[in-house]
Amino acid sequence: MPTAPAPSESFDHDFAHVNGVRLHYVSSGSGEPLVLLPGWPRTWWQYRTMIPLLAGHFRVIVCEYRGMGESQKPAQGYDKATMARDVHELVRHLGYERVNIAGEDVGSWIAYFFAAQYPQSTARLAMWEPGAPTSKLADLPALPTQDGLNPWHLGFNQLDGLPERLLAGRYRTVIDWSADQLTVAPETIDEQSREIYARAYDSPEAIRAVAGWYRTLREDLRVAADFPELTMPVLVPGGRYLSLSRASNEHLATDIRFVEIPDAGHFLSEEQPQLLSRELINFFKDRTGAPLSSHA
Repeated sequence: MPTAPAPSESFDHDFAHVNGVRLHYVSSGSGEPLVLLPGWPRTWWQYRTMIPLLAGHFRVIVCEYRGMGESQKPAQGYDKATMARDVHELVRHLGYERVNIAGEDVGSWIAYFFAAQYPQSTARLAMWEPGAPTSKLADLPALPTQDGLNPWHLGFNQLDGLPERLLAGRYRTVIDWSADQLTVAPETIDEQSREIYARAYDSPEAIRAVAGWYRTLREDLRVAADFPELTMPVLVPGGRYLSLSRASNEHLATDIRFVEIPDAGHFLSEEQPQLLSRELINFFKDRTGAPLSSHA
Protein backbone atom coordinates (compact mmCIF):
# COMPACT_ATOMS: atom_id res chain seq x y z
CA MET A 1 0.00 0.00 0.00
CA PRO A 2 1.17 3.58 -0.59
CA THR A 3 2.50 5.67 2.29
CA ALA A 4 -0.69 7.75 2.29
CA PRO A 5 -3.86 8.18 0.29
CA ALA A 6 -3.23 10.09 -2.90
CA PRO A 7 -4.80 13.52 -3.35
CA SER A 8 -7.75 13.93 -5.68
CA GLU A 9 -5.50 13.77 -8.74
CA SER A 10 -4.90 10.26 -10.07
CA PHE A 11 -1.44 8.99 -9.18
CA ASP A 12 -0.31 5.46 -9.99
CA HIS A 13 1.54 3.55 -7.26
CA ASP A 14 3.81 0.70 -8.36
CA PHE A 15 6.79 -1.36 -7.23
CA ALA A 16 9.82 -2.64 -9.08
CA HIS A 17 12.59 -5.07 -8.10
CA VAL A 18 15.85 -3.54 -9.37
CA ASN A 19 19.49 -3.92 -8.34
CA GLY A 20 18.47 -6.29 -5.55
CA VAL A 21 16.00 -3.89 -3.89
CA ARG A 22 12.24 -3.33 -4.08
CA LEU A 23 11.40 0.30 -4.87
CA HIS A 24 8.08 2.09 -4.59
CA TYR A 25 7.36 4.78 -7.15
CA VAL A 26 4.48 7.09 -8.00
CA SER A 27 3.78 8.21 -11.55
CA SER A 28 1.43 10.47 -13.47
CA GLY A 29 1.14 12.32 -16.77
CA SER A 30 2.59 11.70 -20.20
CA GLY A 31 5.46 12.93 -22.30
CA GLU A 32 9.18 12.94 -21.67
CA PRO A 33 10.21 11.25 -18.40
CA LEU A 34 11.01 13.38 -15.35
CA VAL A 35 12.30 11.51 -12.29
CA LEU A 36 11.82 13.25 -8.93
CA LEU A 37 13.72 12.18 -5.82
CA PRO A 38 12.49 13.29 -2.35
CA GLY A 39 14.59 14.33 0.64
CA TRP A 40 14.86 13.73 4.38
CA PRO A 41 12.64 13.61 6.37
CA ARG A 42 10.14 13.25 3.55
CA THR A 43 8.59 10.69 1.17
CA TRP A 44 7.00 10.84 -2.28
CA TRP A 45 4.24 12.88 -0.58
CA GLN A 46 6.40 16.02 -0.63
CA TYR A 47 5.74 16.30 -4.38
CA ARG A 48 1.97 15.77 -4.14
CA THR A 49 1.21 19.38 -5.19
CA MET A 50 3.88 19.48 -7.89
CA ILE A 51 2.94 16.20 -9.60
CA PRO A 52 -0.24 17.49 -11.28
CA LEU A 53 1.51 20.73 -12.27
CA LEU A 54 4.38 18.83 -13.90
CA ALA A 55 2.29 15.99 -15.29
CA GLY A 56 0.82 18.27 -17.91
CA HIS A 57 4.28 18.43 -19.48
CA PHE A 58 6.10 15.22 -18.48
CA ARG A 59 5.68 11.62 -17.46
CA VAL A 60 6.46 12.25 -13.78
CA ILE A 61 8.06 9.41 -11.80
CA VAL A 62 8.62 10.01 -8.08
CA CYS A 63 10.93 7.35 -6.68
CA GLU A 64 11.08 6.48 -3.00
CA TYR A 65 14.66 5.31 -3.06
CA ARG A 66 16.30 2.58 -0.99
CA GLY A 67 15.32 3.03 2.67
CA MET A 68 12.47 5.51 2.15
CA GLY A 69 8.73 5.14 2.63
CA GLU A 70 7.32 1.99 1.07
CA SER A 71 10.61 0.99 -0.54
CA GLN A 72 12.72 -1.81 0.90
CA LYS A 73 15.11 -0.98 3.74
CA PRO A 74 18.05 -3.37 3.39
CA ALA A 75 20.98 -3.46 5.77
CA GLN A 76 23.41 -1.97 3.25
CA GLY A 77 23.79 -0.28 -0.10
CA TYR A 78 23.27 3.33 1.04
CA ASP A 79 26.29 4.84 -0.65
CA LYS A 80 25.01 7.20 -3.32
CA ALA A 81 26.71 5.31 -6.15
CA THR A 82 24.62 2.24 -5.34
CA MET A 83 21.46 4.28 -4.77
CA ALA A 84 21.95 6.05 -8.12
CA ARG A 85 22.34 2.63 -9.74
CA ASP A 86 19.01 1.61 -8.17
CA VAL A 87 17.34 4.60 -9.83
CA HIS A 88 19.11 3.99 -13.13
CA GLU A 89 17.92 0.39 -13.19
CA LEU A 90 14.40 1.57 -12.37
CA VAL A 91 14.60 3.96 -15.33
CA ARG A 92 15.71 1.10 -17.60
CA HIS A 93 13.04 -1.17 -16.12
CA LEU A 94 10.43 1.41 -17.13
CA GLY A 95 11.80 1.42 -20.65
CA TYR A 96 13.60 4.75 -20.79
CA GLU A 97 17.05 5.38 -22.26
CA ARG A 98 17.34 9.01 -21.10
CA VAL A 99 15.46 11.03 -18.49
CA ASN A 100 15.37 14.39 -16.86
CA ILE A 101 16.10 14.03 -13.15
CA ALA A 102 15.62 16.29 -10.14
CA GLY A 103 16.12 15.90 -6.41
CA GLU A 104 15.85 17.71 -3.09
CA ASP A 105 18.09 17.20 -0.04
CA VAL A 106 19.29 13.54 0.05
CA GLY A 107 17.53 13.17 -3.30
CA SER A 108 19.81 15.85 -4.73
CA TRP A 109 22.89 13.78 -3.80
CA ILE A 110 21.45 10.76 -5.58
CA ALA A 111 20.40 12.83 -8.60
CA TYR A 112 23.94 14.20 -8.90
CA PHE A 113 25.47 10.70 -8.73
CA PHE A 114 22.95 9.53 -11.33
CA ALA A 115 24.02 12.29 -13.73
CA ALA A 116 27.74 11.80 -13.02
CA GLN A 117 27.66 8.01 -13.38
CA TYR A 118 25.18 7.83 -16.26
CA PRO A 119 25.62 11.00 -18.32
CA GLN A 120 24.35 9.21 -21.41
CA SER A 121 21.09 8.58 -19.54
CA THR A 122 20.70 12.15 -18.27
CA ALA A 123 19.16 14.84 -20.46
CA ARG A 124 19.09 17.55 -17.78
CA LEU A 125 19.61 17.70 -14.03
CA ALA A 126 18.04 19.89 -11.33
CA MET A 127 19.15 19.59 -7.71
CA TRP A 128 18.67 21.73 -4.63
CA GLU A 129 19.12 21.99 -0.90
CA PRO A 130 22.03 21.44 -1.25
CA GLY A 131 22.77 19.71 -4.57
CA ALA A 132 25.88 17.60 -5.04
CA PRO A 133 27.68 16.21 -1.97
CA THR A 134 30.92 18.19 -1.89
CA SER A 135 33.54 19.17 0.68
CA LYS A 136 31.33 22.14 1.64
CA LEU A 137 29.22 19.67 3.62
CA ALA A 138 32.23 18.50 5.60
CA ASP A 139 33.14 22.12 6.29
CA LEU A 140 29.78 23.09 7.80
CA PRO A 141 30.07 24.38 11.38
CA ALA A 142 28.88 22.31 14.30
CA LEU A 143 27.19 25.33 15.87
CA PRO A 144 24.23 27.16 14.33
CA THR A 145 25.13 30.17 12.21
CA GLN A 146 23.63 33.65 12.32
CA ASP A 147 21.73 33.06 9.08
CA GLY A 148 19.84 30.15 10.64
CA LEU A 149 21.87 27.27 9.23
CA ASN A 150 21.87 24.41 11.75
CA PRO A 151 23.15 21.14 10.22
CA TRP A 152 22.92 19.10 13.43
CA HIS A 153 21.34 16.16 11.60
CA LEU A 154 24.44 15.47 9.50
CA GLY A 155 26.20 14.13 12.58
CA PHE A 156 23.23 12.93 14.61
CA ASN A 157 21.89 10.66 11.88
CA GLN A 158 25.24 8.85 11.72
CA LEU A 159 25.35 7.89 15.41
CA ASP A 160 25.38 4.15 16.02
CA GLY A 161 22.06 3.03 17.50
CA LEU A 162 21.21 6.27 19.32
CA PRO A 163 18.69 7.72 16.82
CA GLU A 164 16.66 4.49 16.92
CA ARG A 165 16.56 4.47 20.74
CA LEU A 166 15.62 8.14 20.95
CA LEU A 167 13.24 8.49 18.03
CA ALA A 168 11.44 5.20 17.34
CA GLY A 169 7.75 6.03 17.75
CA ARG A 170 8.61 9.69 18.38
CA TYR A 171 9.73 10.92 14.96
CA ARG A 172 7.00 13.56 14.91
CA THR A 173 9.38 15.63 17.07
CA VAL A 174 11.92 15.75 14.23
CA ILE A 175 9.24 16.45 11.63
CA ASP A 176 7.88 19.39 13.62
CA TRP A 177 11.32 20.81 14.38
CA SER A 178 12.43 20.72 10.75
CA ALA A 179 9.13 22.15 9.51
CA ASP A 180 9.12 24.94 12.09
CA GLN A 181 12.82 25.85 11.92
CA LEU A 182 13.82 25.30 8.28
CA THR A 183 10.90 26.96 6.51
CA VAL A 184 9.92 30.56 6.00
CA ALA A 185 6.27 29.73 6.69
CA PRO A 186 5.85 26.58 8.84
CA GLU A 187 2.14 26.35 7.99
CA THR A 188 3.10 25.23 4.47
CA ILE A 189 3.87 21.84 6.05
CA ASP A 190 0.33 20.98 7.15
CA GLU A 191 -0.85 18.62 9.86
CA GLN A 192 -1.66 15.79 7.46
CA SER A 193 1.81 15.93 5.93
CA ARG A 194 3.52 15.99 9.32
CA GLU A 195 1.61 12.88 10.38
CA ILE A 196 2.41 11.10 7.11
CA TYR A 197 6.13 11.79 7.47
CA ALA A 198 6.20 10.83 11.15
CA ARG A 199 4.58 7.46 10.38
CA ALA A 200 7.02 6.84 7.55
CA TYR A 201 10.05 7.30 9.84
CA ASP A 202 8.78 6.06 13.21
CA SER A 203 10.16 2.51 12.99
CA PRO A 204 13.70 1.50 13.99
CA GLU A 205 14.11 0.00 10.51
CA ALA A 206 13.35 3.34 8.84
CA ILE A 207 15.63 5.25 11.23
CA ARG A 208 18.49 2.82 10.53
CA ALA A 209 17.97 3.41 6.81
CA VAL A 210 18.31 7.17 7.38
CA ALA A 211 21.55 6.46 9.22
CA GLY A 212 22.72 4.57 6.15
CA TRP A 213 22.15 7.62 3.94
CA TYR A 214 24.32 9.76 6.22
CA ARG A 215 26.97 7.28 7.38
CA THR A 216 28.10 6.85 3.79
CA LEU A 217 28.58 10.59 3.23
CA ARG A 218 32.35 10.62 3.70
CA GLU A 219 32.74 7.90 1.07
CA ASP A 220 30.30 9.78 -1.16
CA LEU A 221 32.43 12.91 -0.88
CA ARG A 222 35.55 10.95 -1.81
CA VAL A 223 33.91 9.38 -4.85
CA ALA A 224 32.25 12.60 -6.00
CA ALA A 225 35.54 14.49 -5.87
CA ASP A 226 36.82 12.36 -8.77
CA PHE A 227 33.86 12.92 -11.09
CA PRO A 228 34.52 15.09 -14.16
CA GLU A 229 32.48 18.20 -14.83
CA LEU A 230 28.93 17.49 -15.89
CA THR A 231 28.24 18.45 -19.49
CA MET A 232 24.42 18.34 -19.48
CA PRO A 233 22.54 21.52 -18.41
CA VAL A 234 22.15 21.81 -14.63
CA LEU A 235 19.70 23.91 -12.60
CA VAL A 236 20.16 24.71 -8.90
CA PRO A 237 17.16 26.47 -7.34
CA GLY A 238 17.38 27.77 -3.80
CA GLY A 239 15.64 29.79 -1.15
CA ARG A 240 17.16 31.07 2.09
CA TYR A 241 20.20 28.80 1.69
CA LEU A 242 20.94 29.43 -1.98
CA SER A 243 24.40 30.81 -1.16
CA LEU A 244 25.44 27.41 0.26
CA SER A 245 24.07 25.61 -2.79
CA ARG A 246 25.93 28.01 -5.06
CA ALA A 247 29.22 27.51 -3.22
CA SER A 248 28.78 23.72 -3.29
CA ASN A 249 27.88 23.37 -6.97
CA GLU A 250 29.19 26.28 -9.03
CA HIS A 251 32.24 24.42 -10.39
CA LEU A 252 30.59 21.06 -11.04
CA ALA A 253 29.16 21.59 -14.53
CA THR A 254 30.00 23.40 -17.74
CA ASP A 255 26.42 24.70 -18.03
CA ILE A 256 24.99 25.47 -14.60
CA ARG A 257 22.49 28.09 -13.57
CA PHE A 258 21.19 29.19 -10.19
CA VAL A 259 17.73 30.60 -9.53
CA GLU A 260 16.31 32.09 -6.35
CA ILE A 261 12.91 30.90 -5.13
CA PRO A 262 11.55 33.74 -2.97
CA ASP A 263 9.92 33.21 0.42
CA ALA A 264 11.30 29.70 0.84
CA GLY A 265 13.61 27.98 3.27
CA HIS A 266 14.83 24.40 2.90
CA PHE A 267 11.72 22.56 1.67
CA LEU A 268 11.20 24.22 -1.70
CA SER A 269 8.84 21.59 -3.06
CA GLU A 270 6.33 22.19 -0.27
CA GLU A 271 6.94 25.85 0.53
CA GLN A 272 6.77 27.07 -3.07
CA PRO A 273 5.50 24.20 -5.23
CA GLN A 274 4.03 26.45 -7.93
CA LEU A 275 7.16 28.56 -8.32
CA LEU A 276 9.48 25.56 -8.25
CA SER A 277 7.31 23.70 -10.77
CA ARG A 278 7.41 26.71 -13.09
CA GLU A 279 11.20 26.84 -12.92
CA LEU A 280 11.49 23.11 -13.57
CA ILE A 281 9.08 23.23 -16.50
CA ASN A 282 10.93 26.14 -18.08
CA PHE A 283 14.28 24.43 -17.55
CA PHE A 284 13.40 20.93 -18.68
CA LYS A 285 11.33 22.10 -21.67
CA ASP A 286 14.13 24.41 -22.87
CA ARG A 287 16.08 21.60 -24.47
CA THR A 288 17.74 21.30 -27.84
CA GLY A 289 18.46 18.09 -29.71
CA ALA A 290 16.47 14.96 -30.39
CA PRO A 291 13.54 13.93 -28.18
CA LEU A 292 14.27 11.52 -25.36
CA SER A 293 13.91 7.94 -26.51
CA SER A 294 11.56 5.59 -24.70
CA HIS A 295 10.53 1.95 -25.01
CA ALA A 296 7.55 2.46 -22.72
